[in-house]
Amino acid sequence: MNIEGILHGISIWALPVMLAIVLHEVAHGWVADKLGDDTARWMGRLTLNPLKHIDPIGTILVPVMLLVIGSPFIFGYAKPVPVNFRKLRRPKQDMVWVALAGPATNVVLALLSTALLAAMFLLPAAWGWLAEPVGLMCQASILINMVLCIFNLIPLPPLDGGRVAVGLLPGAMAYHLSRLEPFGFIIIIGLLVSGVLQHIIGPPVFGSAEWLIGLAGSVL
Repeated sequence: MNIEGILHGISIWALPVMLAIVLHEVAHGWVADKLGDDTARWMGRLTLNPLKHIDPIGTILVPVMLLVIGSPFIFGYAKPVPVNFRKLRRPKQDMVWVALAGPATNVVLALLSTALLAAMFLLPAAWGWLAEPVGLMCQASILINMVLCIFNLIPLPPLDGGRVAVGLLPGAMAYHLSRLEPFGFIIIIGLLVSGVLQHIIGPPVFGSAEWLIGLAGSVL
């Protein structure tokens, strides 16, 4: 990809990626705060200020590198919002809601982007200067939010799906699954390098994104 194409890609993807990963993390902290753990609020992480959440590698380097190599989908992550599960009123049960808050937020963002994309389709041709770039950003937002939602629901700690599974499984099974947490990202990297991860999340990601984009286009 040439420099012009890279800059164009960044202009389309930067805002959707930033909103998706920042709001994902803020949602975790906000729900935890409502359920008794004020750690994120005390540390100033319940804010939409991206500077409080940016991880130089996950928020900037990883998405840009994926864009440069022409990855079929863009991925990124922010600094995790701190959650002290022992401060939750019902730690095992409340952990499920805290974990689900991130993926649920990504679903809401994807739906809002679908609604905005539908609105862009309805604009007259004279508004093409606005409809085209905003429409591309909406499509990027739908895709990145579905990637974050589905990827994070993989039932492997420390991903959100792993924490949900630990919260729902009976004691012994939850304990054995939780012991995988130190190795979770190593396993994920192995699945990514081997191509297995793409085969796991690719179909639901692209299927859901195409359905939402098609839903927006159905207004015509």
